[in-house]
Amino acid sequence: MKLLKQGFGYGVVGGVQLGLDWMIFVALTAAGVATGGANVIGRATAAMLGFWLNGKWTFAENGGKPLGMQHFGRYVITWLSMTALSTCIVVATSRAQGMHAAWMVKPAADLVLAALGFTISKYWIYR
Repeated sequence: MKLLKQGFGYGVVGGVQLGLDWMIFVALTAAGVATGGANVIGRATAAMLGFWLNGKWTFAENGGKPLGMQHFGRYVITWLSMTALSTCIVVATSRAQGMHAAWMVKPAADLVLAALGFTISKYWIYR
């Protein structure tokens, strides 16, 4: 039951993050910001919200310790890795098929990365 609750919470938080990230990415690239920079800015903005929500709601334990620097350090390592992969995907798509294709590929790529992120979050970041 706990895994189900955490999966649901991670999905809700992730959906909010994905939407926010994507809107920022599209707005910035439409305004002329480079694809890679726009992706990093969108992901960083959404990540700040996601770290806090997942730590306080999704993976919070009754009587558990508050989020600390160890949690944040693990989150940053994971975020940097996932952002590098996401950025490679959207930049390659943009170059090969244009920006509109990158706009469509980004949410799908980030959704796949989020599935991996759940396991990393549950067993490493928020433990």
